[in-house]
Amino acid sequence: MLESVRLRPRLSPLLAAALLVELGVPASARCQIAPAVADQIRNSLGNRVDALAILGGDFAFSSGSFSDTGRPLSSLRTDADLKLTKFGGDGDVGDPQPLGNSGIGWQPRVMGNMGYLHSIEHLHSPQFDGDSNEFRTYAIEFGGGARIWVNQQLSFAPTLVALYGHTSDRYTVNSAYMQANQQAAARQGLIDWNVDTLTARAAVEIEYIFTWDRTLITLASQPMYFHTEILQSSNTSFRVTGDSRALADKIDVDIPLGKELFGHELRTGGYFSRTDLFRGLESGLNTSHMYEAHGRLVLDVLNELWKFQWIGLGGSYLWGPNFHGWTVQADIAFHF
Repeated sequence: MLESVRLRPRLSPLLAAALLVELGVPASARCQIAPAVADQIRNSLGNRVDALAILGGDFAFSSGSFSDTGRPLSSLRTDADLKLTKFGGDGDVGDPQPLGNSGIGWQPRVMGNMGYLHSIEHLHSPQFDGDSNEFRTYAIEFGGGARIWVNQQLSFAPTLVALYGHTSDRYTVNSAYMQANQQAAARQGLIDWNVDTLTARAAVEIEYIFTWDRTLITLASQPMYFHTEILQSSNTSFRVTGDSRALADKIDVDIPLGKELFGHELRTGGYFSRTDLFRGLESGLNTSHMYEAHGRLVLDVLNELWKFQWIGLGGSYLWGPNFHGWTVQADIAFHF
């Protein structure tokens, strides 16, 4: 899987503290971390951990390799590299079953994901030059619901999933400022911590399918709600509580080509989507929305290879406020 995404994330919490130092803290006080500043950093870190757990663990967000080229703010700058690997997805089980004599059908829906996120932020400023901050997030998500078919074209799928995340921070000190403040920063829960979180995700996907000859066109919209609570932390001062919302709208086109390769029909198509982010996700990722244009070329193996519907290659271009990028990866669909 080959992926590359350029992202300009929000200002590092420690760089935000450095900016406060530059703009308003007298030189004689620069070898200490004021309680008010520490509290502000912890709040910012809590938003970051919440957003990274959702980004790393939820199947609705694409994996990728993110790179920040740095942004100047006064004399402050940060360069960040973020790598995100995922395995998971969602799908409906079996064929729709009738709900009595109502004319409405239903089928179970399952979803799950495993993710690993690794981010290294290199700090450049008079206070923190040469320091780096490293985040690692391990996440697993599982849940389900049901798809309700109003007719053969229109359906909606309410779902509920739980997402567990473990995030750790390791700070590498080279600057004189942090050499003087490292122990105080660690005591206050600003660096060198680890935290376990649990996120509840509730969503409803509304889907409409229509055909044109053999081409399938699917319109989908999915509002999502995330609530995060802390399970345990290595520092009692550290806190994570978050409420986030997202709205994903997508149009998917699936086109049979009428040509075979290795005895299977080739299909092409892809999707275009926009995901709007609100509250904690918008703050933690420093973007209000993201677009994704995805294309694929696959082999149709439905009813021929276990539970697979198609296997092939896909690629996406992603963009939005403060970021852009692309991914190339295996494109696999299942039919249970």
